[in-house]
Amino acid sequence: MTEPAIPAISDLLSVLNVRAVGQDKFEATSPTNGWKRVFGGQVVGQALAAAVNTVEGRNPHSLHAYFILGGDPSIPIAYEVDRIRDGGSFTTRRVQAKQRGEVIFSMIASFHKQEAGFEHSLQMPNVAPPEQLPDEAALKAKLPIMLRGYVDLTWPIEMRVVDLERYLSPELPRTEHRIWMRARRPLPSDLSLAMHQCALAFASDYSLLETGLIGHGMLLGDPRIMAASLDHAVWFHRPFRADEWLLYVQDSPSAQDARAFCRGSVFSRDGALVASVAQEGLLRLRSTPQTKS
Repeated sequence: MTEPAIPAISDLLSVLNVRAVGQDKFEATSPTNGWKRVFGGQVVGQALAAAVNTVEGRNPHSLHAYFILGGDPSIPIAYEVDRIRDGGSFTTRRVQAKQRGEVIFSMIASFHKQEAGFEHSLQMPNVAPPEQLPDEAALKAKLPIMLRGYVDLTWPIEMRVVDLERYLSPELPRTEHRIWMRARRPLPSDLSLAMHQCALAFASDYSLLETGLIGHGMLLGDPRIMAASLDHAVWFHRPFRADEWLLYVQDSPSAQDARAFCRGSVFSRDGALVASVAQEGLLRLRSTPQTKS
């Protein structure tokens, strides 16, 4: 069987494209990829893009969001932006995503004017560069059958897994999950930093919750597991390009009451910490394992 065609350069931006349909009201659609629920990172990225459309001269520095209901990818998502505050240094926006009149997602994003201040940064770990790691076609061939569906060459984000043994031998002790990621195709040279941040917000939800299973000898594709993102937060620290390789270092310091807390640090190729991510998600063992068709 041949692999599906790789999407065109515009696909990531088309996913993040929110169309104005009224004053501070926007609408966006989901990719036709066979998913039964809207990917959480898509809603984060689109909601941030909606907020960006209402702010001039400032870039987002943080967002805090809650996933309330699963989204239906077959119908558009409406985004409503509330201009909470336009201050001297900070701008605050609240965004609600709705389908069928119900709120499925809620987010507050904060924007900050550029200014000088103290600087320090976490050091990037020493890992193999992406060129020395299996590409996605090679990775898919190595993965267990139940995980091969997670490697999708039509996905707008390209990934290289640093710790392949995480998937091949999940029972071995480890503390981190590390991947390189970037937009699959170069983005326009004049694309704003804010849209690169929207792209990273989109990608940041893809593998984070899986980190909660490290140390339990299980993988997210296990039919015994019910998983769902509950909330998501991103802090943007330094400029970057989403079409250049970024190292996503993830760990999970705590899991309890069927909830796992996961966090991530995103580094540029030159070692700069460009963003931090945190998420709590549902990781529940099913009483009856889900069967797959």
